[in-house]
Amino acid sequence: MTSSERITDSGIVIQPVYTGSDMVDFDESRELGLPGQYPYTRGVQPTMYRGRLWTMRQYAGFGTAEATNERFKFLLGAGQTGLSCAFDLPTQMGYDADHVRAEGEVGKVGVAISSLDDMRLLLAGLPLNEVTTSMTINSTASTLLLLYQLVAEEQGIRGDQLRGTIQNDILKEYVARGTYIYPPRPSMRLIVDTFAYCAKEMPNWNTISISGYHIREAGSTAVQEIAFTLANGIAYVEAALAAGLALDDFAPRLSFFFNAHNNLFEEVAKYRAARRLWASIMRDRFGSTDPKSTMLRFHTQTGGSTLTAQQPENNIVRVTLQALAAALGGTQSLHTNGFDEALGLPTERAAKLALRTQQIVGYESGIADTVDPLAGSYFVESMTNEVERLARDYIAEIDAMGGAVAAIEANYMQNEIESAAYDFARSVDRGDKVVVGVNRFSEAESTKADVFPIDVAQQEAQVARVKSLKVQRDNDAVHSALEDLARAARGTANVLYPMKAALSRMATLGEVADVLRQEFGVYQPH
Repeated sequence: MTSSERITDSGIVIQPVYTGSDMVDFDESRELGLPGQYPYTRGVQPTMYRGRLWTMRQYAGFGTAEATNERFKFLLGAGQTGLSCAFDLPTQMGYDADHVRAEGEVGKVGVAISSLDDMRLLLAGLPLNEVTTSMTINSTASTLLLLYQLVAEEQGIRGDQLRGTIQNDILKEYVARGTYIYPPRPSMRLIVDTFAYCAKEMPNWNTISISGYHIREAGSTAVQEIAFTLANGIAYVEAALAAGLALDDFAPRLSFFFNAHNNLFEEVAKYRAARRLWASIMRDRFGSTDPKSTMLRFHTQTGGSTLTAQQPENNIVRVTLQALAAALGGTQSLHTNGFDEALGLPTERAAKLALRTQQIVGYESGIADTVDPLAGSYFVESMTNEVERLARDYIAEIDAMGGAVAAIEANYMQNEIESAAYDFARSVDRGDKVVVGVNRFSEAESTKADVFPIDVAQQEAQVARVKSLKVQRDNDAVHSALEDLARAARGTANVLYPMKAALSRMATLGEVADVLRQEFGVYQPH
């Protein structure tokens, strides 16, 4: 790249200067419009942050349910406005803490939840009818959702009083992340059953957060992030329609989850293009007549893969830029990463500083004073158009392959992401992409940062609790309930109802997953 060339990671060439001539050829879908109006380029609400700021939802979860409950209360006390829960790998993969495959991983990258007892401890003392809760969980999302509902019911809270989100996006697991259990098609059935269950039992719950975050973390470009995410969204809509669900009964509860990286203007354009794309997909492709079905609402997390172990305090600046991009792009909620997350789980100091970063952006920067402050910028509008054009090309290619599930089974998305990640790594190695503190402005000794300690005693306590539960419960009742679940899985009934009955009788998450493994099979990647 010469000194005069500027190209984004998505391959978009940046001109030295932009004028009105760069904004020609707008068709109806690209009209700028007003905030809160189709196609929502400028935001899904007329007043956006003048009405209220985005939800500040810091991600937390480690060790036992008790330890994570303490962190939740610490963050709420510091001004967080929504909960966001991380689960450990055994929980994500459908294994109880006492399973041999869970050894050494219990509570490490999130909280360990094996049973209703654990969920009671996780949520103790939290106002579930007041706070919204996001749970980053996919293969076992339906199980964790039902455990959450069971605890709420014990507190006298109805399903229609609960608000929150489960990620429940299994397609991106095959593409980018790997915490899948079952093959794609039975996994899609679980997701559709969850849509149907929540439409009836938990109507204010967001049943899926279709995630581009992990696609970007795996190395995709900004364009690939929204193209592959929206292609997955199309597949979920088609699966729900094929199961007989009415579009505007479930579509308003679909939500999205995007990344925020360092290229401020490309990131802002990405969010604006994604809203416009989804609005046209839902109206023109699926025929939605409900405006709520055409609104792309999304959560943002700052880019974990952009953080460096070298000079970790530099990450404070990176996270601030990324938070600014998310806010300028119109996010509905935001998690800001701790500056020490390239080293381990965030310490309390880092978590509080990350939250304070959001609060300073929201309350001190002035960007919340007007809606879509970058609208009309020749550069931003041109970038928005180009991101949308390139994303549409990807979606058309995926459509030609038979849709997202077929594209995943053919390894198309995986290969595209791998190629983009390789190109980026080479550009860093060559010095074309500057990473401050890594390939330029490096130091012999990096700034030291405290590392979050792993408490082995917490892991041992969790294992002991699960073993004790399995001895003390009514095992005949558990086995009977699990047989009911197996029958539903073999047939066409909604599996969430017998799953809830089994969990209420103290069946564990791992036992529920084992029943579905037996009936659905286990996915083996090509």
